[in-house]
Amino acid sequence: MRVFTDLSQLPLFRNAVITIGSFDGVHTGHRQILEQVKTLARSSDGESVVITFDPHPRTILQPGDASFKLLTTTQEKIDLLQRYGIDNVVVVPFSSEFSRQSARHYVEDFLIQKFHPNYIVIGYDHRFGTGREGNIDFLKKYEATAGFQVVEIPAQQEDEIAVSSSKIRRALDAADVTLANRLLGHPYFFSGKVAEGRKIGRRIGFPTANILITDPYKLVLPQGIYAAKVHFAANALPSPAENGKGTGLPAMLYIGNRPTLEAAGEQTIEVHIPGFSGDLYGQYLTVEVLDFIRPDKKLEDLEALKKQIEQDKAEIQKRLGAEGTGWIEEGAYPEKPFGSAPQPAVSVAVVILNYNTRRHLEQFLPSVVANSPGARIIVADNGSPDDSVDFLRKNYPQVEIIDLQRNYGFAEGYNQALKKVQAEIYVILNSDVEVTPGWMEPILEVLQRDPTMAIAQPKILAWNDKPGNAPPPQSAVNRFEYAGAAGGWIDALGYPFCRGRIFSKREDDRGQYDDPQECFWAAGAAFFIRAELYHAFGGFDGDYFAHNEEIDLCWRLKRAGYSVWCIPQSVVFHLGGGTLEYENPRKVFLNFRNSLFSLLKNQPVRKLLWLMPARLILDGLAGARFAAKGQFRAIWAIIRAHFSFYSNFRKTLRKRYAVAEIIDRQKFRPENRSGIYRGSIIVAHYLRRVKEFAKL
Repeated sequence: MRVFTDLSQLPLFRNAVITIGSFDGVHTGHRQILEQVKTLARSSDGESVVITFDPHPRTILQPGDASFKLLTTTQEKIDLLQRYGIDNVVVVPFSSEFSRQSARHYVEDFLIQKFHPNYIVIGYDHRFGTGREGNIDFLKKYEATAGFQVVEIPAQQEDEIAVSSSKIRRALDAADVTLANRLLGHPYFFSGKVAEGRKIGRRIGFPTANILITDPYKLVLPQGIYAAKVHFAANALPSPAENGKGTGLPAMLYIGNRPTLEAAGEQTIEVHIPGFSGDLYGQYLTVEVLDFIRPDKKLEDLEALKKQIEQDKAEIQKRLGAEGTGWIEEGAYPEKPFGSAPQPAVSVAVVILNYNTRRHLEQFLPSVVANSPGARIIVADNGSPDDSVDFLRKNYPQVEIIDLQRNYGFAEGYNQALKKVQAEIYVILNSDVEVTPGWMEPILEVLQRDPTMAIAQPKILAWNDKPGNAPPPQSAVNRFEYAGAAGGWIDALGYPFCRGRIFSKREDDRGQYDDPQECFWAAGAAFFIRAELYHAFGGFDGDYFAHNEEIDLCWRLKRAGYSVWCIPQSVVFHLGGGTLEYENPRKVFLNFRNSLFSLLKNQPVRKLLWLMPARLILDGLAGARFAAKGQFRAIWAIIRAHFSFYSNFRKTLRKRYAVAEIIDRQKFRPENRSGIYRGSIIVAHYLRRVKEFAKL
């Protein structure tokens, strides 16, 4: 990447695709714009050019605003733009004189004369020139004569970017590092030079490097203890694929005024790198902040301080251990950068909930063990009365066992089990699923690349219909499985269906859904989810017991702006009906009742006023259909489902309010409505006779 700070020395850019802005933080919202710029540059055989400003315009236009803080300094911003693949960055020296030029001079003498753009990508509310007279319409007047095209960033996307920036700053001001890093799409970091301190840490066995941040506008986190990683260079950031996980030295970060040592000391920023004993004075360090441990506090004496630091060290080691990192042993500082050896990019735990299904473990677990390199494989047993646990201990010593002692059901069973599992990605996998070679890699790769993706599933095919498994006459092709197929959708009335499966009609897999697609829900049979989000959004609703709990969790995350995908390059085979057959009355009861729970928890009030009566009628029609098939126990199951729903109405209403609070706290962009069919799948399937998803 080329960086230019002198406007008189700019080269003649080739078919330049330019965008203009402060890009503070280079967060997930900004990166959508950067990807658009890079795509346009590739398609026109051109160069991507980001135009930004130094100092930040606000420091010149509002010099008295002491509250203004930056997520990134200019150099840090440049490093991030290089990390994300931009060809050129032009840092414009911003001054009062530059801000006072007319809109015409800005366009003609600055944008056209110096950049000769092919495309200009800007927001709908972009303003320029004296008195902010220039706007996107003003710029478009030059398209024909200057030979460029203006590409407008939609209002919704522009608003999302503003919301994200504000929310990141609020999260950091509240020491909510987890939320801030999620919105940034990379760990929050700062850089500075190591200065000589009082060496008190060295006397108690915890030498620290005191870091000086010279930019007065750089946001400094609240006082406290943090888990961090250190890089030995001001611009030594990890690559996008590593996303802060695979490089750097694990470290303890302290920000505070050392109340134990002095009454009114100045604030310092210090890092302790366990196992490191070299001289760092004068060096520049980059510190990535990964987690908040505790606020700063005054202790009785140095001995109490030493004990507290030991406790902090243990807690930080525990937190960083979840990311596949570890401490350097004393005296064993590596010659090569820490993390240079090949290692999994993210820590993954494949968690299988088992209840009385040793036969499935015996049949399907071998494929999981053979085809999940680098992942922890964990079986959580829901108090099985059979010999599942003994079988695992005898035959699979490499598989971890969580013995839950009793049957919590699928939903609460996973909640209980995952409390005990530290990983970055959870893979919730049914015990009756056969996985294929390379089944994890395509999904993990996309999850690493797209921080807005919360959940994903593979393509799920029917094990019983797999050529070689099915009884004669066998089909030459695979068939989609009921639970998830190639990604779950819902209709306007809240009825779920899938790419490849509408109600009980399943399609043959002929490659028609082999493109990755955003959907509404992912199947609980093979469910990849960011562990951090699973816990932040409350996990599955334990009252569901089983069925529809994954739809409810996906719905909550989508309301906060996250996405759910099916990545069909990953393939698994699901036996299906391993716990309850698809038309078992117990399953009918759970599906109908839990679907109503999800509607009440997630739909807007105005829609519920007509939707709940409509569902009562439609569920009655479903009962009539069961009657026509002679399945009278299923009719009673639907009736019981409605009685159970209304008897739990107040409890579910309380959950609705609690869910709304969580979403409001975690939301980073408007509700994501991808995967919702605007019509009625009942009308489409039963009246219009649509049997395949592609024909909707």
